[in-house]
Amino acid sequence: MENQRTPGKVFKVYTIKQFTSYIDYKKIEMALQNGQLSSELLHSQAHIWNHIFSFINSMSLKCAIQLQIPDIIHRHGAPMLLSELVEALSINKERSHFVYRLMRILVHSGFFLKQKVSIIEGEEEQEEEEKEAYLLAPASRLLLKEEPLSIRPFLLAMLDPILMDPWQDMSKWFQNDNHDDVCPFHTTHGKSLWDFAGQEPKLNHFFNEAMASDATLVTNVVLKHYKGAFEGLDTIVDVGGGTGTVAKAIAKAFPKLNCISFDLPHVVKGMEGSKNLSYVGGDMFEAIPKADAVFVKWILHDWNDEECIKILKRCKEAIPSKENGGKVIIVDMVVKSHEVGSDESLKTQLFFDMLMMTLVTGKERTKKDWVKLLIDAGFSEYKFTPILGLRSLIETLLWSLSRAKMLENFIITATEASRAATASTSAQETTPGHMFSTAALAASMTAYPLTPELAGVEALM
Repeated sequence: MENQRTPGKVFKVYTIKQFTSYIDYKKIEMALQNGQLSSELLHSQAHIWNHIFSFINSMSLKCAIQLQIPDIIHRHGAPMLLSELVEALSINKERSHFVYRLMRILVHSGFFLKQKVSIIEGEEEQEEEEKEAYLLAPASRLLLKEEPLSIRPFLLAMLDPILMDPWQDMSKWFQNDNHDDVCPFHTTHGKSLWDFAGQEPKLNHFFNEAMASDATLVTNVVLKHYKGAFEGLDTIVDVGGGTGTVAKAIAKAFPKLNCISFDLPHVVKGMEGSKNLSYVGGDMFEAIPKADAVFVKWILHDWNDEECIKILKRCKEAIPSKENGGKVIIVDMVVKSHEVGSDESLKTQLFFDMLMMTLVTGKERTKKDWVKLLIDAGFSEYKFTPILGLRSLIETLLWSLSRAKMLENFIITATEASRAATASTSAQETTPGHMFSTAALAASMTAYPLTPELAGVEALM
């Protein structure tokens, strides 16, 4: 909805979707006032119920994984009858008749498929009977225990009570005055996710497995389609590398490239390296091991802007300048606009953003947010390449000191000129104010030609 302004009037322009929603709202309002039922009212009630009970999908899927249903059906090698599935499950046989109801919701949610199969019964008088059987859906392939790209560990981690309980305290977090409670997880557990994981082996194991499963998927795609990002490097450090899934894959793909998996001491404790792979424990806010390139996968979305700038500055200190081949390679989510993303992808983005707000201090960022972070941290050039749907590969290069100083002087001059322009126009109220863009200022400043870096700054100011 946009406002179109004319003298003395404000017109609101509604999209068709907004207008339809408004009409439905007025119908429901009238129905409630008159004590009548309407199709809109019943639809709204069902809509709310579906959201109230949406957790049932997640918990039913968790139950299926814990009972190993995807693996049992996969090993069966053919559509599996309910009776065969019940027989294969390690459950209390008195509760076997409930399995049908569990499978019904899982089929409805698209996690499994169901088809009719013909069964011949009887030895003498053979009769053919049709029965329902279950088989894997495309999504359930990602739930298999032995599947290299399985997201099973991620699901079990996210649905563990340790990570679920903070959602119950979200309203408490919004209302309390404790400035130390930086997120609902801290409200629930009294410490950050990272501190808790360092002291709780169960969460540490779940979390590391979840990150490793995602790292396998990301690394396969990056090394297959974007191998050029690693060519020409002698050393690379994977910040927040966990148990080394990414570093191992890079080390295998590039035998002459020395790889370092860098994470908190308790994460890398006891990990064994190889000829071109080593593990280093430390704090990325303090210092990052020196390397030609720094790889940062799904780390920065865990932290707020101020914390991200600190991490990026440590990355900057760890690498040489662009002229000497230094770069930072980031893999993270880049939030698309509502017009670009589908409803399904937008929902995923919003889910992840709420996850970051609840468990840590981070958030999901738009391309403009990322550019501002990179410039604030001192990086000049950046390239965004969409991979894996909602995530992008972001390559950043470090300015030499001379180019960085040029930009600093440019920003100071542009700011002073803009303030001067604002002051002169405010003195004459009848004269419309004129805003100078940094592009126009740069074009008029012979000392600072409009380079690609300054054009990037122009988009932010």
